[in-house]
Amino acid sequence: MKPNANKLFFAVSLAVAIVWLICVALVGLAPGGMMTMSGHMMHSDFNGMSWTLNMTGIVAGLFIWSLSAGALAWLAATIYNFLHKDET
Repeated sequence: MKPNANKLFFAVSLAVAIVWLICVALVGLAPGGMMTMSGHMMHSDFNGMSWTLNMTGIVAGLFIWSLSAGALAWLAATIYNFLHKDET
């Protein structure tokens, strides 16, 4: 079965948008804990830094992350379909 690149683009974009909004909510509810977790995830010490949550950043991040992830999923599906075009 070949993945439908357009449907995969939409599904991944929507999934990343949902995760982004959950992340924004967690940063708003527990900024210190999220800063520590982010530091651990990136092998960095983010102490002394702060979050900047404003509507412009939230909306811009939502679109940039969602569309970037969707485009990557579309590209992966397209390449996969190209590589397996001779298979039935």
